Amino acid sequence: MLLTLDGRRIYFDLVGPEEAPVVLFSHSLASDSGMWAEQLPPLLGAGFRVLRADMRGHGGSDPVKGDTTMAALAGDLARLLSTLGIERVHYVGLSIGGMIGQAFAFDHRQRLLSALWSDTLPASPKGGEAAWAERQRIVKEAQSVAPLADPTMERWFTEAFRARRPSRWKEIRDTVAATTAEGYLGATAAILDFDFTARLPSLALPVLVVCGAEDQGTPPAENRRLSGLVPGARYEEIAGARHFANVEREWAFNRILMEWLLSRRSPRPV
Repeated sequence: MLLTLDGRRIYFDLVGPEEAPVVLFSHSLASDSGMWAEQLPPLLGAGFRVLRADMRGHGGSDPVKGDTTMAALAGDLARLLSTLGIERVHYVGLSIGGMIGQAFAFDHRQRLLSALWSDTLPASPKGGEAAWAERQRIVKEAQSVAPLADPTMERWFTEAFRARRPSRWKEIRDTVAATTAEGYLGATAAILDFDFTARLPSLALPVLVVCGAEDQGTPPAENRRLSGLVPGARYEEIAGARHFANVEREWAFNRILMEWLLSRRSPRPV
């Protein structure tokens, strides 16, 4: 489905019982809301309502010219919730989705029941400036993300996953390649210009941080550090997974996700 806000279209998908508690999913850079397909069956089976939204210039959402910020991306989600008449949500985000989730927690805390941040960072990656600059250069010159599709998939998944689920691997690869150049460049600017480390210790919110044990881009050490910055937060690690732990080891991720959400489910619809 599409909503038009400020003259641009935002793609979203909302399924499940109307009065059920809502789980809001936010995807990674160069992906879209389809990356959460593996999480839909257990959530719907348990009676949750699921909202998935595409970030600016990703999937079915229109791009915005120029750089963006984590606060602006979080603001897009808040406006979507207001337009849909949804008061509060359980937030789940991976990679930049987890970074946006932190901004959402600071700027829109009243809308959150809980947060699960996966394979993410509390601040811009240190020591990777040259690698990010090279990716930006490639996308600008090609005016396409397609040249980055294969190396991105190598960072996101093990070869074992590609052999086990070749069709799913291709779906995600093709989604990377189809991401708009404007959407990719705008989001990378946000990734390279944020730092929440000083604010996280003041956050009063149930938080779970999850990470693939073989994730090199947003490694376990940084995810453990993130969980340690939030009072009372927990950390879970998934063996045999790189960046897309929710897809590569969906059964492990779903077990963690469902235990987390069910333990916080309101006895009455929220």
